[in-house]
Amino acid sequence: MTGAYHAGSLAVQERVGVRGLAEHVGRSIGVGIRDVAAAFLGLQPHLVVGAADGAGRMWASLLTGTPGFVRATGPDRMAVAGGLPAGDPLAEALATAGTRVGAIALDPRTRRRMRLNGTLAVTPAGFAVEAEQVFANCPKYLQKREPLDLAADGAGVVRRGDALTPGQERAVRGADTFFVATTAEADGVDASHRGGFPGFVEVLSPVELAWPDYAGNAMFLTLGNLAADPRAGLLFPDWESGAVLQLSGRAQTEFGADGERRVRFRLESVVESLHPGRLRWSAPEYSPANPALGAHLGRTTR
Repeated sequence: MTGAYHAGSLAVQERVGVRGLAEHVGRSIGVGIRDVAAAFLGLQPHLVVGAADGAGRMWASLLTGTPGFVRATGPDRMAVAGGLPAGDPLAEALATAGTRVGAIALDPRTRRRMRLNGTLAVTPAGFAVEAEQVFANCPKYLQKREPLDLAADGAGVVRRGDALTPGQERAVRGADTFFVATTAEADGVDASHRGGFPGFVEVLSPVELAWPDYAGNAMFLTLGNLAADPRAGLLFPDWESGAVLQLSGRAQTEFGADGERRVRFRLESVVESLHPGRLRWSAPEYSPANPALGAHLGRTTR
């Protein structure tokens, strides 16, 4: 990969006509963890990590811990204490040196987020990520929430399948936030956030979802990865109960003649979990940037 972007992202930027803007924004992508980013990481009670499992399926997983469990231990190294709960589809991958990972730390309390992509190293306390890309994103489409409590009990993985149940369909339709992990093979893995009013994710069938591509930062890291490799992993957190719904499948971007875009996702595997030690959050204060459902969004640039 030359510079901040690989061929997939460059192709989408060219198609949309934002190469100049993307080049400017891409200067914010570095390999170092600055002091302000290190301080931010140390305050976080959770971290989303994306990677491929042993069979090559992409997943996004949620790690939770006491603030300080994620921290910068060097100018280009992020350490994570502990690991994933038993049964998580990425438990083995995050215990294997050399795994390519994408991570996003998102703080609902402050509507701040940062992303760190790199290669995993196993440590005595858990794992670390040797950073290859570190950058922050704006607060657009982030819902504000406050942490409530930790739930000590939980059944762990409660359901696995290859299609959504009616209850899972309702959860997806009611979601105002989800995370998406994508890859471009040798160019690494990325984990990103998508947010909007409940209903912004459509359930087209028990195995097919779609969502609009809202205006963003012009980088097109997610859509660029999908242009190179259709594999994707989605994570839908139920903030109020602490449950997580993980989906793995393939996605593609549909480009409309009017400048709108939509991503269509085909589900191949699903894991629903209610883990002990999960963090529960308050009801949301919706982002003022959330578009009205069904509104014409014009030229989108995420």
